[in-house]
Amino acid sequence: MFWDPTMVLLIPAILLSLYAQFKISSAYKHYSGVRAQSGLTGAQAARAILNSNGLYDVRVEAISGNLSDHYDPRSRVVSLSSDVYHGSSLASVAVAAHETGHALQHSAGYFPLQLRSSFVPVANFGSGAGPILILIGLFMPSFGWLLQLGILVFTFAVLFQLITLPVEFNASHRALVLLQEGRLLGSEEVRGARSVLNAAALTYVAAALAAVLQLARFVLIAQGRRDD
Repeated sequence: MFWDPTMVLLIPAILLSLYAQFKISSAYKHYSGVRAQSGLTGAQAARAILNSNGLYDVRVEAISGNLSDHYDPRSRVVSLSSDVYHGSSLASVAVAAHETGHALQHSAGYFPLQLRSSFVPVANFGSGAGPILILIGLFMPSFGWLLQLGILVFTFAVLFQLITLPVEFNASHRALVLLQEGRLLGSEEVRGARSVLNAAALTYVAAALAAVLQLARFVLIAQGRRDD
């Protein structure tokens, strides 16, 4: 979007995104082939963690898609992709534990999760409307004020990406502790689970970097227009 010299700002984010995708694909593929010694499936591991923390009312359901796993705080449902739900690999158990980590965050009133949830509507609006307003402001000088408004609106999408980082890191930390303390995985297996979750975390870092650099690019474009 808006090809100009400022596009070079996005190169680090693009490179990191490609590396992150490579890491998560390779880690997930490798540990999907390593069966958990306990024989637990992702669904069973999630249920065991939830029950051990008194979250009997949180449901665990299978959904379609690949790595579409998520926790919905509104319906209190841990949704696991079919491979994770039915799989008994280290990758399946690690991903399932990560999503139950979000359920535990919700139960404990973890503030960054609450903040992220409140940001969802404005973040969705900002990521969709922000670039459109900026585009109109650039190509219709009489509506130049829309450029500034678009940057402001897009900022909410950037903030959402930044808030997401501690939420995801904390969920992974909780998952690894729960897997070890609950003896759902052995110490060597936890290392494998950590590799999967660290690779997944890198994708969130890449997304946040891309959002920040895109915002910086928009600001530079606006500054250039003012100088002209």
